Amino acid sequence: MRIEQDLKLGFKDVLFRPKRSTLKSRSQVDLTRHFTFKHSGLTWSGVPIIAANMDSVASFAMAESLAKHQVMTAVHKHYSVAQWAEFIASQPAEVLKHVMVSSGTSDADFIKLGEILAFSNDIQFICIDIANGYSEHLVDYVRKVRAAFPMKVISAGNVVTGDMVEELILAGADIVKVGIGPGSVCTTRVKTGVGYPQLSAIIECADAAHGLGGQIIGDGGCSCAGDVSKAFGGGADFVMLGGMLAGHTESGGEVVEQDGKKMVKFYGMSSQSAMAKHSGGVAKYRAAEGKTVLLPYRGSVDNTILDIMGGVRSTCTYVGAAFLKELTKRTTFIRVQEQENNVFGKE
Repeated sequence: MRIEQDLKLGFKDVLFRPKRSTLKSRSQVDLTRHFTFKHSGLTWSGVPIIAANMDSVASFAMAESLAKHQVMTAVHKHYSVAQWAEFIASQPAEVLKHVMVSSGTSDADFIKLGEILAFSNDIQFICIDIANGYSEHLVDYVRKVRAAFPMKVISAGNVVTGDMVEELILAGADIVKVGIGPGSVCTTRVKTGVGYPQLSAIIECADAAHGLGGQIIGDGGCSCAGDVSKAFGGGADFVMLGGMLAGHTESGGEVVEQDGKKMVKFYGMSSQSAMAKHSGGVAKYRAAEGKTVLLPYRGSVDNTILDIMGGVRSTCTYVGAAFLKELTKRTTFIRVQEQENNVFGKE
């Protein structure tokens, strides 16, 4: 046993230090990123925000709506092949290029992934997602998927340290998904005692990935637009959002009525709710590592994604970054013990 003494930080521990800027307006900030991916060699342009692959967030409807804003959706893995076929047949290439196909790591998952990808060459992204990215099984599966689909962009995770980022990239991942425990409906840190403050995880993992020509996704921990900016400032190439995009018409969550108000069910993918829906309940050998909450119905996701993007543009104007790519180069974080004045409550 040993203890690391280095301080690790989450989004709540820092603020951006403002810097002189020549930008006159938020409208001058370009949030588009252009990537060429290490293994696939594919290029992609868009706003590098991703709807998390949760079945109460990342529906087909969400993918269709967010693509209008050049934003990605990691469509959850619980749609059938037939449902995918129907969705793909009625969507233009511009929508499909902003879609990730999510996959587990079983033999059945591999077969299903191949069937889905066969429907269209316009689907370029694969999201291999398991809770514990430190498993050798994940590394082997990434190699298998890379060999089968050499021209696809592969994301794999989740991990929080540089050594595993490097191993996954060397195994064939173009992008590594970073985050263990920071999500709003994740209870992994409580149930297992395992985790890593998200900002420090992003900083460490981005450094490792960029050294090998790969990218990372900061997955989890964002509760406001400022947190999204902090993830980009810390070096994340993409930022994945769950709770911030839940509760909308397009999210796909179950709608219920409580005290006369319309509410939407939102739950973690390792929660009792998710396992009861997709796995016949919580297996006796494990514990649920997610919670279920009811969120006020929030209408269309369009207003929310525009608000998030507007917040990130505003961050860029405060530090003088005309392009999102420049944000991390213009970032100085200052340590703080408070974020906002809550005398009249939280917004």
